[in-house]
Amino acid sequence: MRGTGRHSRRARLQAIAIGFAALAAAALLGACGGSGSSSDHEPEGTFHVKVTEASFPTEQELGQTSLLSLAVRNSGKRAIPALTVTFTIAGKQGVASSLPFGVNDKQPELAQPERPVWVLAATYPRLHGSSQPGGASTSSRKTFNFGELKPGKATKAVWKLSAVRAGSYTLLYRIDAGLSGKARARTKGGVAPGGSFKVKVSEELPETEVTDGGEIVEVKKGK
Repeated sequence: MRGTGRHSRRARLQAIAIGFAALAAAALLGACGGSGSSSDHEPEGTFHVKVTEASFPTEQELGQTSLLSLAVRNSGKRAIPALTVTFTIAGKQGVASSLPFGVNDKQPELAQPERPVWVLAATYPRLHGSSQPGGASTSSRKTFNFGELKPGKATKAVWKLSAVRAGSYTLLYRIDAGLSGKARARTKGGVAPGGSFKVKVSEELPETEVTDGGEIVEVKKGK
């Protein structure tokens, strides 16, 4: 996708972001059609985990695609029933949004208040080194379920995200051990595991194109 000006490229990025958000919502509704859930039989208790890696670039540009990586180890003696990761952008707009990487912007002129800050690429998240999707959808669009994690084992997940909204944001993440609230994840220190990334997305607009897989990628110079 080659634009002739800064504003036209920004408009196209925003249109693409809104379109992807609508497609993601439709896909989620289809995936969540069944109401049965193993969380009904989730064991109760505290499960110890340790976040061993957390990375996401702190300086980004509109249209830039970046990898967010999280690695978690089961540091307890029992299998974690369902290792989950939940994202939300800090602040009222982020908390009010149903998008994991977006905000709810209630400006009167906006027909769609849900505004992505980052667009998640198709087939992501993935487990590190895999080419297949690795996180099941849940009843909340903000939560990804990676299934059981046995004692002493670790897993690393990767999200591929394209920045589509400029500004400074704090992206929060929370790790849990189940879906019903019965299984609670804690660190060895007894606190809920999680963290944050402080990210600045600048208005610099690189030349971009959309791949066949729906990813926004930067066009390298000389292409």
